[in-house]
Amino acid sequence: MLEVYFGSDRRAVADAAIAAAKKISKDPTTIDDRSYVPGQFLEFTSTSSLFGEVGAYIIETPSSHADFNKECIDMLADMAESTNHFFVIEGTLLAGPKKKYAKHASKTEEFTADKPERFNTFGMADALARRDKKSLWVMVQEAQLVGIKEEEIIGILWWQLKALRLATITNSAAEAGMKDYPYRKAKQSLSKFSPADITDLSHSLLLLYHQGHKGVRDIKLALEKWVLTL
Repeated sequence: MLEVYFGSDRRAVADAAIAAAKKISKDPTTIDDRSYVPGQFLEFTSTSSLFGEVGAYIIETPSSHADFNKECIDMLADMAESTNHFFVIEGTLLAGPKKKYAKHASKTEEFTADKPERFNTFGMADALARRDKKSLWVMVQEAQLVGIKEEEIIGILWWQLKALRLATITNSAAEAGMKDYPYRKAKQSLSKFSPADITDLSHSLLLLYHQGHKGVRDIKLALEKWVLTL
């Protein structure tokens, strides 16, 4: 028997497959890309217990390894016809693999993770403009956790520092080449910074960016330290 659990909600996928496997056996065998040995599928599909016990096998993300995946796909019919039970765990499947699994599996179930809300990167710019070190540090951590690259974070912060620099040397949004709202916000923020502060922060952020790309510094750690200098 073959059951397939897949989708972007990996925790739900794993929980469902493990729960199903444990209904068959208290101690199911897990096969993943580290424990996989060529020929295992033939062995497990043809093996039967002397005492009539049914085996339960969790096949964890075969697509993570080319040979593992090929053997798994090639043995789908054998797993479906075996007296043992096989539970495949996969991530999001493309139409081709999904169709192959569905052809042989007695059950397929997809679990889709809720899409996270888009992280507001410009909140970091606002925190910088307020010179709110604590809020900015927290936001940088959150941005990194959702996968926003340090280069993008630095770009947002650089944009805000550029707006502050322009606000120090101009008298209107038109003169600065900016829209009115961000210009007014930048002007209001000048009470938090001296012109020297803005220059020093701009230079140090630019240096951080280039040194990070050259491997001179760890860009992630350097960015966190830079925020703490505000």
